Amino acid sequence: MLQVVPGITSVVGSGGKTALLDALARELPGTVILATSTHILPFAGMPLLTHPSERDVRDALKRSRCACVGTPTESGRLTAPCLDFGTLARCATYVLVEADGSHRLPLKAHADWEPVCPPDTGRTVLVVGISGLGRPLDEVVHRHELLCGRLAVPQDAIATPALVAQGIAWELEHGIMRPDVLLLNQCDTPRDHALASQLARELTALLKDRSMPVCTTCLPARGARRDRGRQTPPIS
Repeated sequence: MLQVVPGITSVVGSGGKTALLDALARELPGTVILATSTHILPFAGMPLLTHPSERDVRDALKRSRCACVGTPTESGRLTAPCLDFGTLARCATYVLVEADGSHRLPLKAHADWEPVCPPDTGRTVLVVGISGLGRPLDEVVHRHELLCGRLAVPQDAIATPALVAQGIAWELEHGIMRPDVLLLNQCDTPRDHALASQLARELTALLKDRSMPVCTTCLPARGARRDRGRQTPPIS
């Protein structure tokens, strides 16, 4: 559904980026490298390469189809790998990059310098957490002050599908991010799917002459059973 192709794929947004990387790594054919351009926790069940050479990466992928590559920090999290992403793309079929931070919140407003997608990114997936809908912006939106300033709404305004769609459309219009596909995650219930469909419709009206596929899914914590998701009609 996400049309992930060999090469570098950047995952941005909030509400399930890490879970998506984990799911893709297990389901994509070929070899996979998981990495970040910001910060991420190491992935379980696969080799972790912290200061590798290109040969080290290639050797690791001969022993294990998937590997996590990154530079450790004092907090125990990983930051960008010492090898550039173009080099990593020569080593594996897929390089999946978490290219955004959201402080574990389901929704996000991007600053002018975000997201941090590698220059050779071939496809960008924007993740939005549906669990944030219906709650105050200052509780569920990372950098909520940016969203409130852009849309001229109070910080305790409710994150409705229409308001979240306006925030996404504003960032697209101003070139802050350029996703190829939108993934509406955390659709656990029929109500969640209805909210996701409403958000997609609101965004459709705002984008007008643009086109972007929209998918809905429910990605649980790493390693748990996954819903394979569904595809909604493309935004056009």
